[in-house]
Amino acid sequence: MSSENGRDPGERGEQLALIRETVRETRAERAKPRTWRGAQLADALPVARVLVDKGPVHLDKLWDYAVPAAMDAEARPGVRVRVRFGAGTGRVREGRREGGGLLDGFLVERVAESDYRGPLAALAQVVSPEPVLGPELLALCRAVADRYAGSLADVLQLAVPPRHAKAEAERFPEPPPPPGPPAPGSWARYPDGPAFLDALARGGAPRAVWTALPGPRWPGELAAAVAATLASGRGALVVMPDGRSAARVDAALTELVGPGLHTLLVADSGPEERYRRWLAIRRGAVRAVIGTRAAMYAPVADLGLVAIWDDGNSSHSDTNAPHPHARDVLLLRAVHEKAACLVGDLGRTVEATQLVENGWARPLEATREQLRAAAPLVRTVDDTQTARDEAARVARLPTLAWQTARAGLARGPVLVQVPRRGYVPRLACERCREPARCRHCAGPLEARSNDTALCCGWCGKEAPDWHCTECGGARLRARVFGAHRTAEELGRAFPEVPVRTSGRDHVLDSVPDRPALVVSTPGAEPVAEGGGYAAALLLDGWALLGRADLRAGEEALRRWLGAAALVRGQAEGGTVAVIAEPTLRPVQALVRWDPAGHALRELAERAELGFPPVSRMASVTGRPEDVAELLRAAELPPDAEVLGPVPLPVPDPGRPRRPGDPQAGEQWERALVRVRPGRGAALAAALKAAQAARLVKREGAAVRVRIDPPDLG
Repeated sequence: MSSENGRDPGERGEQLALIRETVRETRAERAKPRTWRGAQLADALPVARVLVDKGPVHLDKLWDYAVPAAMDAEARPGVRVRVRFGAGTGRVREGRREGGGLLDGFLVERVAESDYRGPLAALAQVVSPEPVLGPELLALCRAVADRYAGSLADVLQLAVPPRHAKAEAERFPEPPPPPGPPAPGSWARYPDGPAFLDALARGGAPRAVWTALPGPRWPGELAAAVAATLASGRGALVVMPDGRSAARVDAALTELVGPGLHTLLVADSGPEERYRRWLAIRRGAVRAVIGTRAAMYAPVADLGLVAIWDDGNSSHSDTNAPHPHARDVLLLRAVHEKAACLVGDLGRTVEATQLVENGWARPLEATREQLRAAAPLVRTVDDTQTARDEAARVARLPTLAWQTARAGLARGPVLVQVPRRGYVPRLACERCREPARCRHCAGPLEARSNDTALCCGWCGKEAPDWHCTECGGARLRARVFGAHRTAEELGRAFPEVPVRTSGRDHVLDSVPDRPALVVSTPGAEPVAEGGGYAAALLLDGWALLGRADLRAGEEALRRWLGAAALVRGQAEGGTVAVIAEPTLRPVQALVRWDPAGHALRELAERAELGFPPVSRMASVTGRPEDVAELLRAAELPPDAEVLGPVPLPVPDPGRPRRPGDPQAGEQWERALVRVRPGRGAALAAALKAAQAARLVKREGAAVRVRIDPPDLG
């Protein structure tokens, strides 16, 4: 018999009555927590202004809610809350609006009175007392939303990771004391390198565009810049294009300053661990962050340096609305938080060159003597020579490339870079390789699959009698080769050498320092242990240069430099053979290892033609009638130029639907809107207002608006 059964029945009844009374009192205090009907409001600042986590731009505003007295202590600015949304004005009981669906949101501020004179709904719940949305992060996200014609809620979804209660319960230790200023080390190879580190260590805010020397030292140099910032007592943020490069910088910084001062913020950590590290940053337990794209919003306290590596990499452009680019977000942070800025790369983008040309940043580069000592020897093979070469018919390697590979295999591994599958080639003159462009807007010409006539990919105008403006030729060319076939052919040409592949399905981090052929797609090249590759072959250059993209030449040079930088220096016998037309500008820039000169000439050409980044552009994509209606309703700047619309290719039915793709069976169109420099904010505001007005009136389907799209064609 249990002790409970042995008690007096009257005693048990008194206990049950006491429990029931306690429950009644508790319920009366909370007064229906989902509506808080009849509950007393907070004495001070009883109105909460809430950003509802709902993305459409017409809801991009703060909404007022009443704060119950029971929530007064927890309802602080920056916390996550849940609110009722969408009830309308018809359901009001005891002074409180009721109904609507429960949505998540962020409490932005508390005020004494609401501008809305009707009854307010009450906060339904404070999800967590952790203030995750600080004033600096809120201001940054607001600036990003305005620049990209998006909603603040969409940006916050990218900036604030999902909550994990277990991580919030953890206590973080105080950060270690700042380290001492680092020695210049390999920064001494750059004339202004030691001065840049010294300015960071003294608490300055220098801004530089860094063209790094080829070789394996750039992760250590980036780590030294972070260490110098930490020495000044400030925080630092570095954004890398992928987890592999972030891990290299993380290892270099750990070796330089030890553990505890920084953290690695990448997707591979998992949602809970990522949120735990994010909380450690927000609470000030770590002062430096190295991460991939989402780390650009990391709430680093007293930010002293923002840095980005390889800013031309497509991974830095977010695939989710409103599609911000990490470089632009970090530039906004540098301005708003008065921090130093470092844009680093083995090459140089046109956008980075523009920062130098307008005086916003200074160039940070080595002398030609240092460059010759670090760079490999680059040799070119003309496509015409390849077509006449008997050796190329066996393994697609002309004699020079075959000899380069054979000589390199005697000393170590050889890298073979082939274009990634899926590139859509741009049309160009068969004789001189000059890209075929429209006479009206200078956009790229395309050949429709069901028609032999050429048409512009931007404005849609046909070009039936096209002739090359450089040489007068009338024949066009485009072709692409795959990676797996290349690996098979190389295996037959070098049967005694192992062949390894690195690509989308399986990316290698490193390869041992012994003879092997490493076939890789661009961006997936593994690092060779022991000092680098003995040689590299850059095959099918035409496939990279012939992409249907305004940035084809810049992108080809960026990918070639990334692969060639993994090769040993010329003094150690390192050789690179590139299979491309030697007279083309990107090929010549690779031979001279002059990415800055190439970017400068590219910028001048785009300024003459009115191309980004000299101009600002927006793409408007959707059903033809919706695109036309949005452009008619938008109050565009007076100098805005509308190009198109043109029909978009119909996606392959067997391919998974990606964000921004049309629905099955729909034919979408795209129009480009171009404005002069300084009018980008007005363009974004006009398109956002027109989009919001259409959504309020529920006119047609939503239209995809993207500011400064990376894939202009």
